[in-house]
Amino acid sequence: MAASTGTLYIVSAPSGAGKTSLVKALLDAQPQVRVSVSHTTRPMRPGEVDGVNYHFVSREEFLERLEHDEFLEHAEVFGNLYGTSQRWLEQTLSEGFDLILEIDWQGAQQVRRLMPRPSRSSSCRPPRRPCASG
Repeated sequence: MAASTGTLYIVSAPSGAGKTSLVKALLDAQPQVRVSVSHTTRPMRPGEVDGVNYHFVSREEFLERLEHDEFLEHAEVFGNLYGTSQRWLEQTLSEGFDLILEIDWQGAQQVRRLMPRPSRSSSCRPPRRPCASG
């Protein structure tokens, strides 16, 4: 009997729309689901852990990995580079784990275009805030 292949779930939204909160709630409810940890060139923020929140790399290292086609998707957001390791993603799915990609819209478009396997995607919109009256 062949091993099952995991399902790729894409959660995409602009910054501040609630992707992280949505993914955290899903992981709390479904601990067998994995979440992809992206590579980024942005500086680490207080409380973040390398390899947990992101793989923090220099711009030079990121560009070298990009040149060697190591990323399934990549994007530049506010001057920082972000990318998803294609090898890790394919290995995780082939081991039968469901996987969440929490990425921006640019990356989501690339993944939908490039992934040969079925995936499911969800786009989140930022919450509406009341307009300030003057």
